[in-house]
Amino acid sequence: MGVPINKTITWVGKVDWELRTFHGEEYSTHRGSSYNSYLVRDEKTVLIDTVWAPFAKEFVHNLQQEIDLKNIDYIIVNHGESDHSGALPELMRLIPDIPIYCTANAVKSLKGHYHQDWNFHVVKSGDRLNIGTKELIFVEAPMLHWPDTMFCYLTDDNTLFSSDAFGQHYATERMFNDLVDQPELFQECIKYYANILTPFSPLVDRKIKEFVGLNLPLDMICPSHGVVWRDNPLQIVTTYLEWAANYHENQITIIYDSMWDGTRKMAEAIARGITGSDRDVVVKIFNASRSDKNDIITEVFRSKAILVGSPTINRGILSAMAAILEEIRGLGFKNKKAAAFGAYGWSGESVKMLSERLKEGGFLLVNDGLKLLWNPDEKGLAACLDFGGEIARAGRMQYAPTSGS
Repeated sequence: MGVPINKTITWVGKVDWELRTFHGEEYSTHRGSSYNSYLVRDEKTVLIDTVWAPFAKEFVHNLQQEIDLKNIDYIIVNHGESDHSGALPELMRLIPDIPIYCTANAVKSLKGHYHQDWNFHVVKSGDRLNIGTKELIFVEAPMLHWPDTMFCYLTDDNTLFSSDAFGQHYATERMFNDLVDQPELFQECIKYYANILTPFSPLVDRKIKEFVGLNLPLDMICPSHGVVWRDNPLQIVTTYLEWAANYHENQITIIYDSMWDGTRKMAEAIARGITGSDRDVVVKIFNASRSDKNDIITEVFRSKAILVGSPTINRGILSAMAAILEEIRGLGFKNKKAAAFGAYGWSGESVKMLSERLKEGGFLLVNDGLKLLWNPDEKGLAACLDFGGEIARAGRMQYAPTSGS
């Protein structure tokens, strides 16, 4: 059965406790997720989004326990990605003529996914759908995070159905933000933003300000994943604006991989050099081949500077470092400093290659990097300490607090 959100809205989605990766194997979901679908009842009844295809039959069965499907007047698709639209083919098989309201890009997306020519009604920002005593107002939100994305706002209930924005991959039977563990919730929120929405930060900022400019009261936010924001929903909106503004905390993150521990020893000595020079800065170290890449990227998002290290192998860098740097490049972080380091035994190209990758990713290089021949000795470790001190000093020159989360 559904979960009442208020007198008008019922949650009819699916909590996926077993999910451990998302977007194929690209995104780790340590705490599972949910696929949020909402039933809005007024004089007309509206279904907003569905669930992922593996749960389509279960979704339709449960929906039938909640309402006679023939009594659904409209379906709204805020976003055509299959984790939100995957149950549509099963549902439309039973109610094939029901109108589907979505953006023009969503029509293309849904036709591309399912090859069906359903009863589409294209909407754009400012369009309204009267459902009796209330209206749904549509707001296009392209690239948050797909070209087809939109929000819809329910008048009188003052509720924003925000698609993927303000969501998180977080499975819970406690549906509301004030009922769950707050550090867990905000960790999943920042991870979601860092790994998915970072490239679109200028659009996030613009769209939030556009919505605020509509002067619509906001009592609740119902996203497509995770909890419903009913307790001070503006807190996540304000936090998104901070994250969209080239966010960083007083943190430096070191990412490395190592073959015979030489580069690991360098990483740890550099960390000691940083903290020896600046006791206030948070330093975190990750072995790229043994740590979750999305957790690493979340820490990069938090950082004012990163250091990356790899030994040289076949005139290149280790594959785990190549992979994480490609992820980082694609996310387009802004206003962060960086430097490279690594041990080598033969040709020693890794530091130069790492530096080039960092520049491609938009980082400002502090220096040309540090490379040491073979396993670092006492002199080499001292050089690492000095290197860390230089990074700390460069970080202090850059750091202007933006408020932590």
